[in-house]
Amino acid sequence: MMNYSKIVLKHFRNPHNLGKITKPDGVGEVGNMACGDVMRLYIKVKDDRIEDIKFETYGCAAAIATSSAVTDMAKGKTLDEVLKLDYEQVIKDLGGLPPIKVHCSLLAIDALDEAIYEYLVKNKREIPRDLEIKHQKILTRGRH
Repeated sequence: MMNYSKIVLKHFRNPHNLGKITKPDGVGEVGNMACGDVMRLYIKVKDDRIEDIKFETYGCAAAIATSSAVTDMAKGKTLDEVLKLDYEQVIKDLGGLPPIKVHCSLLAIDALDEAIYEYLVKNKREIPRDLEIKHQKILTRGRH
């Protein structure tokens, strides 16, 4: 059995922002073929802020917990603030993850980045260089 922090177990047992947004402004979908985790993250954006965010995740306790934590971290923040989030902040926010589950925090950040990427593309907005590089890496890894 994995040694999860109390915070991870709390998010797993009672995930925040679980569900789907009707008519989202952006959707990020990523997966990991090795472990079978799949994350889909939906965003609604108003005045360059994440007004609403929800997720659907098929995966282990860590996958669900990281999805829940990322939505909490992003909600209400500007797109620029959200794009600065990284997997290490997710791990810290959750009180740690077992090394074998760190990839779940990467997936959650990737899903968030992909949702923002889709929003920017749909709205014919400039894609920040760092986001374009992340997007291309996600495509190359086949996690999209």
